[in-house]
Amino acid sequence: MPTPRFLTLDDVAEILNVSWSQAYALVRRKELIAIQIGGRGQWRVEVDELERFIQQKYAEARAGTVPPEGAATDADVPSGNASRS
Repeated sequence: MPTPRFLTLDDVAEILNVSWSQAYALVRRKELIAIQIGGRGQWRVEVDELERFIQQKYAEARAGTVPPEGAATDADVPSGNASRS
């Protein structure tokens, strides 16, 4: 049997060891490129695209451009002098 060209989000989630929701969030944020098939929103990720994504994440990690897990980013920090409760 030939190697499949496309993976479902369930397949992607299993390969990356994340939840389906996390895999879908990668697609929504366009970090992982996917195509939608049919009217019911069936997402498919090309095997080569997943490999590119993984290699990109390794390159970011080597370059030190990935914030540590749980670290605040500029987007997480409120602007202005609003008081916190």
